[in-house]
Amino acid sequence: MMLTQRIAARCVTASPGCIVLLPGAQQQLADFIHSGFDAAMHERRAGLDLILAAPQLAHLTDRSWLAALHEQVVGPARQTGGALWIGGISLGAFMALRYAAEHPEQIDGLCLIAPYLGSRIVAAEIARHEPLQSWQPGVLAEDDDERRIWRYVQSLRAPKPRVFLGFGNGDRFADNQRLLARALPSASSQQIAGGHDWPSWRQLWDNFLDRHLSEP
Repeated sequence: MMLTQRIAARCVTASPGCIVLLPGAQQQLADFIHSGFDAAMHERRAGLDLILAAPQLAHLTDRSWLAALHEQVVGPARQTGGALWIGGISLGAFMALRYAAEHPEQIDGLCLIAPYLGSRIVAAEIARHEPLQSWQPGVLAEDDDERRIWRYVQSLRAPKPRVFLGFGNGDRFADNQRLLARALPSASSQQIAGGHDWPSWRQLWDNFLDRHLSEP
């Protein structure tokens, strides 16, 4: 089972939807609450529920988290009929991208905060073929999550899904994050002063809400 916590929107809309957030490595769902992610949504009267979801360790090691996320979280959330965003922090953002690559039809938006994007070996391969559209990955193994993510990014076309990519200029994964930023429309990404830490992630969350989910 996925560990989940649902926080209802305080602003009721005609077509309620939700945003699913996945934590990074060694993070707990409570860390989002302690850092005020729920309060920031309520302050802005964002009309979506916040669903915090985390796979158990066993799901990560056997890759069953993809099916668990789809069946236990996204499927039920989709029944509301509203917009569905998925995102996360660091490894959680990686997982959100991997889920979107597996089920692109389920996603209305992606919120990628300081994403971990895999090994530098794969990133260097991508960089040698910039722009990303010139990269030809060939047939990919089922467990080649990194290249499947980049192939998905290669396929992204506006207007759907909407994409927010945010990271700090001192983030330890910033080189790979900039590589992703260059593959997206310039309006989709932003870089702030900061590192790979909760104060930076909270600022990026605030910026995401102001850009995409705040009440007019």
